[in-house]
Amino acid sequence: MPYDDSAPQPESASSVSPDRPWFTRRSTLTVAIAALAPLCLAGWVLVEVTSGTGADDGRPPAAAPAPAAPASSQPRPQGSAAGAASPSAPAGGASASPGRPPAAAPAKGPLAGRTVVIDPGHNTGNFKHTSEIDKQVDIGTNRKECDTTGTTTNAGYMEAEFTLDVSKRLGAILQAQGIKVVFTHQADRPFGPCIDERARIGNEANADAVVSVHADGVSAGNRGFHVILPAKVKGGAADTAKIVGPSRELGERIAGNFARTTGSAPSNYVGGGTGLVVRDDLGGLNLSTRPKVFIECANMRDAKDAALLTSPEWREKAAQGIANGIVGFLGG
Repeated sequence: MPYDDSAPQPESASSVSPDRPWFTRRSTLTVAIAALAPLCLAGWVLVEVTSGTGADDGRPPAAAPAPAAPASSQPRPQGSAAGAASPSAPAGGASASPGRPPAAAPAKGPLAGRTVVIDPGHNTGNFKHTSEIDKQVDIGTNRKECDTTGTTTNAGYMEAEFTLDVSKRLGAILQAQGIKVVFTHQADRPFGPCIDERARIGNEANADAVVSVHADGVSAGNRGFHVILPAKVKGGAADTAKIVGPSRELGERIAGNFARTTGSAPSNYVGGGTGLVVRDDLGGLNLSTRPKVFIECANMRDAKDAALLTSPEWREKAAQGIANGIVGFLGG
């Protein structure tokens, strides 16, 4: 209970008359004790007020000097440590250290900081822009058309639809590993991009690996996948000397993992059963300065391969197989 200094005080020793002979020695002792009690109590209160210590007597603890303005009236910068310690913070959450801004969330995944460029072959709009994609561009060793329409299954399923679907699945898998994914396009443009621009996107991204996703369009009976590697080319803007070695390693990783994950066999019509083919006529490879390969996932003109290409479940396996190869190449 708080001490009430407005209550009537006991009579002090100085107020007792010395000529009261009827007081006994015991009475005198009692009066002296009564006189000292208020002084002791007053001293205890003074110590309590100045020190802020002592047993809990129902009073709140002594408060520190108040700041110039109440804390609630001070503006709190968004994301500051003060904001992290606000009453609205979730119960049980860790509070930030006073005066220290919260650390930026680190990129997640074992391959955080790596960049992969995914190039979905062709574009569904190319069929409507044949004059634009027929424009010739320089690929270093010669000139070729900007892009092509790609092929289709006999039922009309477009290669560009397939490549975009697998590329998006592939991107999601890689991002889950912490990899930064850059697409050359996502069918967000009327046509293209041209093959020289596709190479430039990978170069400018300083990609650790670039993969161009395709499906072949040869005659029925030709089945399986193959990975196209860059040849050693030098001419004009093309110089692949530095990427031939790492591109082969990337291609071998993808070929092995693609076969294991999809159950598909390497091509029975190119590559001699290795699933690897070297070419010097593809602008996307000739103009690349980063490790890069193409993968032809299957033959759209073969009924059995087409059944795979049109299966969402198989496309997921295809994306996973490519991703496994990329991750292995990057050391994940």
